[in-house]
Amino acid sequence: MANPTSRRFITVDYEDALELTVSLRECLPPDHLAHFVVSMISLLDLSCIYAHYGDRGGKAYAPEILLGLLFYGYATGTFSSRKIEKKTVESIPFRYIAGGMQIDHDTIADFRKTFLVEIRKLFVQLLVLAYLAGTLQLGQISLDGSKIHADASKSKAISYKRLGELEERLRKEVAELLALGEQADQVELPEGMVIEDEITFRKNRLANLAEAKVILEARAQERDEAERAAYEAKMRAREEKARQTGRKPRGRTSPRPPTPGPRDKDQYNFTDPESRIMKNSTDGGFNQHYNVQVAVDQDSLLIVSNTLSNHPNDYGEAIPTVDAIPAELGQPEAAALDHGYFSENNITQLEARGIEPYIATGREPHHRNWKTYFAEQPVLPPDDASPMLKMAYKLRTEIGKAIYRLRKCTVEPVIGIIKEVLGFRQFSLRGVAAAAGEWCLVCLAFNLKRLHTLWIAC
Repeated sequence: MANPTSRRFITVDYEDALELTVSLRECLPPDHLAHFVVSMISLLDLSCIYAHYGDRGGKAYAPEILLGLLFYGYATGTFSSRKIEKKTVESIPFRYIAGGMQIDHDTIADFRKTFLVEIRKLFVQLLVLAYLAGTLQLGQISLDGSKIHADASKSKAISYKRLGELEERLRKEVAELLALGEQADQVELPEGMVIEDEITFRKNRLANLAEAKVILEARAQERDEAERAAYEAKMRAREEKARQTGRKPRGRTSPRPPTPGPRDKDQYNFTDPESRIMKNSTDGGFNQHYNVQVAVDQDSLLIVSNTLSNHPNDYGEAIPTVDAIPAELGQPEAAALDHGYFSENNITQLEARGIEPYIATGREPHHRNWKTYFAEQPVLPPDDASPMLKMAYKLRTEIGKAIYRLRKCTVEPVIGIIKEVLGFRQFSLRGVAAAAGEWCLVCLAFNLKRLHTLWIAC
């Protein structure tokens, strides 16, 4: 369409533009993240990966290239191997890392799945490099967890109650088919029906249901032990409070003991059996998730350890996450954790490791009156006070408030960046081991991006 005004404009001849020759050096400044990823990979010891390659066969892509694509992809919110393949053509940073080659998505996906264990070793190596450079000096850490969607739909799940009903129905159908098989010579079967195939199909389904039933019953036993421990701890706390105050605890009834055994709504997923139905923190709904954990250094905001489980609650994840901190970094002095981790065992275990725990004993009320807030002075509890009362006192001391206050501005933003900025909200791999490996890859990529920011600032 012709320009209706007399004003002159700069235009583009798009046919000529297609012939432009562009140097990647012009497009990527020296401090670009892609340069940083490539340079950091060159500092890592990749012998653990090279050891898997044999002497025979055609030329393979160097691990440095594939690691670079995965690290840069996860650090910039590109998690799909198909999207990474596409970006090796369309995106300048990806083209730079791939050296202008279009690498097939199957190659990228197979490399990621094959070397998950080795990627965890590289996660440790990167932290050691940060430690040697003086960027990371492990002191106080914050722990937190979050739910990440599994690569499975809850529509492929079955409840324990429905499982029993389906088992009963299938057994009846097998019995009917066996009886029909005995009368096959006298009864005309529907066209295309093979009795043996129908029986085999249902027996296979019964075997799958039996496996699901065993797993659900094992999970129920694990839950019973945890709920029994929590119930006993709650009863001890009530007794301690009654002894301290000399008054009976409020409430018409005491806490009910947990009911053992599987529950009707317990779920088993056939797509990813190791994932579990968990409550979403955002909308209060339920979906197939894994429970991921991170420990973050309060000073550098680097993730110093990461774990993953299929346990819906956090209180059993604190010690495994702390124990996953590489020994090369030393031991943290203190750890800040929210109320979801509170248990007498966690306090004892952290103290036994020489780590001072600061674990919230409950949710703080919102919008407290300032007079009430400043009038409340911590009172030193007696030596025989419960762990909860002792922890509540410690959290109200000056050092306790200072350390715990940092939790909200350290570990929570890290998880927020991973989920909201990078957009990592669903795993691409299935099973606890594979999902844990991918979570470690996410944390490694976050650390790369964080180190890039820290070192560019210097």
